[in-house]
Formats: sequence, structure tokens, C-alpha cells
Amino acid sequence: LEKFMKNLTTALALLSLLLGMPAMAGGGHKHGHGHSHAPAPISEALAEKRATQVIASLIERKKIDKIWASTAVSSTEKKTLNGQQEWMVTFNNKTITDSEKHILYVFLTLDGQYIAANYTGK
Repeated sequence: LEKFMKNLTTALALLSLLLGMPAMAGGGHKHGHGHSHAPAPISEALAEKRATQVIASLIERKKIDKIWASTAVSSTEKKTLNGQQEWMVTFNNKTITDSEKHILYVFLTLDGQYIAANYTGK
């Protein structure tokens, strides 16, 4: 019985060491302040390029008129909407007859993912 208990204790000690290993962090991986697994924000220039690609996609899917294809970016800024920062890229086309649709807003996440496009800016 004494030998069995000694073997059982040794086995449990080894088992606890093996099961405890995965919980230890490897070298070079810190979990301090400022560490984030979120995608990195894109530059203003890249936001404009992505918004222009969104315009092309919307035209291709017949969501907006093809006249927007030749419209350049008029402004780009970071906005905070619903507590989240995002890119708002604005296109202005005064040749459109409906004055309420002269300005088209394209919204992207800070890392460049398409959120929405509309004529209200909201």
C-alpha cells in the first residue's frame, strides 16, 4: 500500500506539471498596456483608395449610378459614431440632378472594412 501511494503521488505530481505547461506564456509575448490583437488602422490615403473601390463595387452591383465612377474624393476624416471611430470618405458630384444626392459618404472601419454608404452622412 505504501509503494502504491508513493507511485500515485509521483504520477499525480507529474500529471499536474504536464497539464500546467500550456498555461505558461512563451518568451517574447507580453500582455502589458497597449497590446492589442485588433487589426492596425489604415492611413488616410489607403482609406480613400478603399472607399473608391467601394464606389466601383456599388456601381457594379447597380446600387448607385455609374456617374460616381469619375468622382474624386472631396474629404476624408475620422469620425466617432456610436462610440466607435471610423473613416468617413466623402465624394461630391454636383452634376447629379437630385441636390440631396450631390454628396455620397462612404464609411469604413479604421482598418478599412466597408461599413456603409449613404447620402446623409449618418
